[in-house]
This record gives sequence, C-alpha cells and structure tokens, in this order.
Amino acid sequence: MSEQASKINLLDFNRADMEAFFVEHGEKAFRASQVMQWIHQHGVTDFEQMSNISKALRARLTEIAEIRLPEVIVDQASADGTHKWLLRLDSGNSIETVFIPEGSRGTLCVSSQIGCALDCSFCSTGKQGFNRNLSTGEIISQVLVANKAMGVDKDGERVVTNVVMMGMGEPLLNFNNVVRAMDIMQDDFAYSISKRRITLSTAGVVPALDRLREVSDVSLALSLHAPNNSLRDELVPLNKKYPIKDVLAACKRYIEGHKRRRITIEYVMLDGINDSNAHARELARLLKGVPSKVNLIPFNPFPQSGYKRSPAKRVARFADILIQAGLVTMTRKTRGDDIDAACGQLAGKVKDKTKRTVQGVQLRKRAGAA
Repeated sequence: MSEQASKINLLDFNRADMEAFFVEHGEKAFRASQVMQWIHQHGVTDFEQMSNISKALRARLTEIAEIRLPEVIVDQASADGTHKWLLRLDSGNSIETVFIPEGSRGTLCVSSQIGCALDCSFCSTGKQGFNRNLSTGEIISQVLVANKAMGVDKDGERVVTNVVMMGMGEPLLNFNNVVRAMDIMQDDFAYSISKRRITLSTAGVVPALDRLREVSDVSLALSLHAPNNSLRDELVPLNKKYPIKDVLAACKRYIEGHKRRRITIEYVMLDGINDSNAHARELARLLKGVPSKVNLIPFNPFPQSGYKRSPAKRVARFADILIQAGLVTMTRKTRGDDIDAACGQLAGKVKDKTKRTVQGVQLRKRAGAA
C-alpha cells in the first residue's frame, strides 16, 4: 500500500469522528475543534501552519493523516456570474460543482455520486452512467474548494451561504457519507450553515427518506416531474419501485411536527410531455394537502436527450393554474447554461460501471442506420 493510500483523510470526519480520532491517539477531544477550524474556516491543508497545536502533534498528523482535496481541472465562469468547477478524483473520474449567485445569497450545488444510477430520461448526469458513491471528504471538499475560490464579501461574510445536494447523483443512495458531510456543513467549527439553508434533493428513495428523518432535518426537495405514475415511470424510473403516493407520504412524514416547513416540488418543464393545462390541474390535485411549494424548471437541453424546453408562455400558463389552485409556485431562472452548468446538465467524467454510455451509443447508431 502506498504512503498516500495509507494516510487518513481528515476531510472524511465530522466532529464526532474527529474527536474519536484524537482521543484514540492520546489527545484531548478539543483538538478536533481546532483542526476543523483550520481546515474548514481557514482553508489550511498543511498541518505545519496550524500554529495552536504542538509541534509534536503536527509532526504526528503529518505522518498518519492528510487533508486531501480533489484536483481542480477546470474553473469556468458564466456570463451571469455562475461558476462551475470540474474536479478530478480517482483515475478516469471527475465531478462537477456549481456556484450560483443571487443577490445576497450564494448557492452551491454539490454532487454526491460519480454519475447517477437512476437514469432519469431528461438528465445529462444519468446518461453518463454510474461509477461509485463519493466519500464524505469528496463531498465536503466541494464546499471547501468553492469557499477558497469565492472568498468573502465586502462585509467579511462568506459568499457561499446555501448548499443544495442537487448535483451529480442521488444523495439518499449515498446515505451515510451525505449525512456526515451535511453535519460538517452545519458545524459551528466548520461552515455554520443553517439547516434551513441546506437542501437535499431526492427522486424519492422511500426507506432512506424515512431514515433521514431520524438523523437530520435539513430542507427537502422532491424531484417529481410528473403528476401521475404512468408518466413518471417514463421520466423517473425509480417511480416503478416507489410510486408517487408512497413518496409523497414519506415526504409528509419527513416534515411532520415542523410548523411552516414545506417540501420543494421540482418539476422540469418538457415541451409536449408534462406541460399541458391538464397536467397542471392534475398536479394541483395531487399536491392538495401536501405542505409544498412548486419550483418549475425550464428544461436544459443536452445532446441526444430527445426533449425540448417548454415555451415561456406555456410555463407561465402552467404556473398560473397552480397559483390559482393555491400552490406557491416559482419558475427557476436558467443559470450557467452557457457553460453547461444549468440544472440537468452536469456530467463530469464518469468511468461508467453500468455500461449505460456504451448502450446509448449503440442505440443511437442503430437508430441512425434505420
């Protein structure tokens, strides 16, 4: 085993893990808070620069541990201020992370997997196939990279104020690592991001959603995209295992006991597929009695998707129907599409273990021959 592979990456540890690590090595538990501050608040990755811990401990940490960040391959800036980072992980794999500024709020879209196993038909990430889950360190390092790059505002406040687990992958299929990373995001000795400012987006993995309720109460978003099971089966194949009724029931259980909490319903607008007046009315009936707000998302095209974006007038009419039915409804602004950083466009570089990429190429070749 190489020296690098044998070292412990401290980015994988939340506070409890870090305290246990130091106690195991004969140190006081408070060393965890000191080291977490150096890493996450000051962006220090060299133990020798951690001036409030002893030289002996610094030397020991250098010997057994590391703070291993992914390599930033590309840092792209959009005309609208959006930033996208392409981060190299292990051989043949990379992920994408996106920062979206909006007034005083700066939202970081974080990936949880290399690729995605769900294969939603309208999502570029899913068409890349799936390789593996990200470690806790690989998830939280995206926040660290973004904080280093974006810095602070004129008042000394961090520019990254919100995190959405809406990047590559299904977060609930990487449960433990995602929860641990969200713990670090909220920790006062790390990023101090409020639970209300962290949103986990899921396609509806019901058992994991119920499990999440026991350990976390971050904000929740549901990738719904259809008002009935037959259509959602086509768009979100996971629906065949966990149909809409079961998913919405799990979402309601998740926010049970939290007054004024709402589920964000994500609904990508696909021209001629799910955007009719009838679909809007069906969606309004479906969400009656569900504490929710609807986020309509203009589809962001990618090669061979087979879909087109709903016209602006159609999106506006769809929104009007929902609003008239009493649903809080917003239409998401398309941000970063000039650098392929918009919703549904994240792809990275995936060493696909599902063979989905190869199968897709073969299907397109056969279609072309026909």
